[in-house]
Amino acid sequence: MFGGKQPSNTSGRSAGRSTSSGSTPSGGAAGLNSLVKGTHVEGRITAPSDIRIEGTLKGDLECEAKLIIGPSGVVEGNVRCRTAMVEGKFDGTLVVADLLEVRDSARVEGEITYGKLKIDSGAVLLGTVKMSSGNAGGGGDKSGADTPSANGAPKRERAVA
Repeated sequence: MFGGKQPSNTSGRSAGRSTSSGSTPSGGAAGLNSLVKGTHVEGRITAPSDIRIEGTLKGDLECEAKLIIGPSGVVEGNVRCRTAMVEGKFDGTLVVADLLEVRDSARVEGEITYGKLKIDSGAVLLGTVKMSSGNAGGGGDKSGADTPSANGAPKRERAVA
């Protein structure tokens, strides 16, 4: 199609790609999905590898790897991912299994659940923010507000502004 030759070694979907089910998206064979600035998408996206959003997404996103919301990116909806770095705007429900990074230019609002959290000075984080109960990082479960933490002090949930 389009006048190009088809490679003679293409056998099915996996030609030129690793067929392992391992999640090595960053720089791996799976690559990086991009939604560029000026692009507007409404609906549901499922991504097995990293995805970078510089445009606008309204809807649901399931990402098995890293979500990057760039400085011009806007996401409104429900998102589940392994790790996330937010530099733009997010509004909705965000569930990050591992590390959530909120950069100084970010504005994150809604119901946020994370495994680990890194917030830069100047970032805006509003809403319900809690650590997931399955976190193995030694921070404990934030779902029981009146149970003691690992060091004996009571745990507290708080909104960060």
